[in-house]
Amino acid sequence: MLHYFKLIALISFSYLTAQGKKVETVYFDFDKYSLELEQQQTILDFIIQADTSKIESIQIYGYCDDRGDSDYNYKLSEERVNTVTNILTSHGFNKNKIVIVEGKGRVILTDNSFDNLAEIRSKNRRVDLLIVRKNSFGKGIFNSIQEKHNVGDRIYFENIQFTLGSSKLSLNSKKELDKIVEQLQQNKNIEFEIRGHVCCTPSYYNDAIDRETNERQLSFNRAKIVFWYLISKKVNSLRMSYKGCGNSFPLGKGEDIDRRVEFLITKI
Repeated sequence: MLHYFKLIALISFSYLTAQGKKVETVYFDFDKYSLELEQQQTILDFIIQADTSKIESIQIYGYCDDRGDSDYNYKLSEERVNTVTNILTSHGFNKNKIVIVEGKGRVILTDNSFDNLAEIRSKNRRVDLLIVRKNSFGKGIFNSIQEKHNVGDRIYFENIQFTLGSSKLSLNSKKELDKIVEQLQQNKNIEFEIRGHVCCTPSYYNDAIDRETNERQLSFNRAKIVFWYLISKKVNSLRMSYKGCGNSFPLGKGEDIDRRVEFLITKI
């Protein structure tokens, strides 16, 4: 059972982009790309309930279980994605909002001793729908890397946050940064400054105290750790710099969100 939960956790985070959050999943029978009526209804319910005024775009990713040839499973996963896409568009969902349609092939298991192997495989035969929400932070502030940016744009990543008084990267933050690395490698012209922020600090202080070092440079340390993590993932250091901004730029969305890092676009 422990192996099962480890695998499900891995699957939940795999292949999600920095821009999207999973909002719906539908499941397929073995070696099939048609959907049972119950799974079709899940998509129809999503269409009915989705507030498209708040959705920038949809990303659709398909998967297969671990059995069979890799090439065959890539094609099967693409067919599954096409099935879901066709259901969405044939029932009135705006096709222009569907920006990524991608088959990911099979999900490889790393341990063959699972007690629930049949159930795990059934969960891997799926299509995930992810949404990118429209920006709600105001002009020039975004929650993901866009296709086009202007110098001066600020990008805040909702899934890169820190606990109170800490500059350590959580596992979730590292996974988010890994996805951002992929985007940065696809947009090699973007240069940026990594800006660290803090919350909950009196205005007469410029910064908060980092519990690990007892130094009053917590926002600086948060920016620095992201900088070095990106370097470790082969992002060119000449593209980026870092600084601490203390509590000077609250977003007005709560304390958790203000314990963050942002990218300030400096060159495009």
